[in-house]
Amino acid sequence: MHPILSEKRIFGLYLVVWLIAGGLLALLLQSAGGVSLTDALVLAVPMAMIYGFMCLASYYLCRAFPFQRYDVVRILIVHSISSALTSSLWVSIGRSWASLISQINVFQNIEGQYSQEVPLLLAVGISTFLLSVAVNYSLIAFRDSREAERQAMQLQFHAQEAELRALRAQINPHFLFNSLNSISALTTADPPAARTMTLRLADFLRKSLALGNKNLVTVYDEVDLATSFLEIERVRFGSRLRIRLNIDEDAKTLNVPPLLLQPLVENAVGHGIAHLVEGGEISISATRNGGRLTLRVENPCDPDGPRNRGHGIGIENVRSRLKTLFGPEARLETTGTPNSYIAEIVLPADSHQSAPLSQQKMQV
Repeated sequence: MHPILSEKRIFGLYLVVWLIAGGLLALLLQSAGGVSLTDALVLAVPMAMIYGFMCLASYYLCRAFPFQRYDVVRILIVHSISSALTSSLWVSIGRSWASLISQINVFQNIEGQYSQEVPLLLAVGISTFLLSVAVNYSLIAFRDSREAERQAMQLQFHAQEAELRALRAQINPHFLFNSLNSISALTTADPPAARTMTLRLADFLRKSLALGNKNLVTVYDEVDLATSFLEIERVRFGSRLRIRLNIDEDAKTLNVPPLLLQPLVENAVGHGIAHLVEGGEISISATRNGGRLTLRVENPCDPDGPRNRGHGIGIENVRSRLKTLFGPEARLETTGTPNSYIAEIVLPADSHQSAPLSQQKMQV
């Protein structure tokens, strides 16, 4: 369907433009041929409205002969012939209109005046048709550009969606591998503890599945899930694992992507507490500073242990998710001292605003 005819508002504006063109044509006839303004208006305005509809055909010609497929010479020939034929037909219609209204006594001389202005009308018709061709090529180029941009955005969206699905799918297997190993170790050493850990693991998985199906969760829910994980690990480590939470009140309701903290607390246990005979305290904090939210996980570590945790699977997974969702607006930084390790996530803080992809209603 012609884009001008697809919307009433645009079509109405198109008719107004041709109504104005009819007025200008009347002034041209008056000044060039000595036709009275009344006669010129009666003649020119209906002709202009008719030609407005005839010029709509140029859109389909432009579609049939795009610049990408045909050389310029052929396109010029096609539109030159089309403009000449269309203008001739328009002038013939105008002659019939002049003959019709000349039957009225007031306009009895209009047919003779029209015959004198035929060359001028042909020139106006040809130039106007060619102008409509230029406008239509511009319109087509604009619409094609917008469509290409839309398709590119859609492809990018699907690519990011697939990436997020892959990244989030890595989380549960990675966690289950560690948890099942822990339960296996407790099965012979402490069966009651293994049973307790199994029940807590089931409860944790129920929570993680519920939150993992959402695009965003509150900081409160995310910290609660991380705490549930640590409670599972505390079955194995006992008093060696201590938990400290420091969550600002104005940060609890902020939105974050789900399962961001889980890989960090996994690392805190697996690479920190597990290597210390005396254990230690894992600290989780969430603070809001203006438009930024900071999530921080800190744990003690063995000063003689390896220092490559910033490049682990869990850490890189979180970095990739933040990059995909927020681009340069979010980051994960890791720092280590001889006796401690800190993982810090900084991302936009807005409890009412979703991440860019979730604003597009992406379901992952």
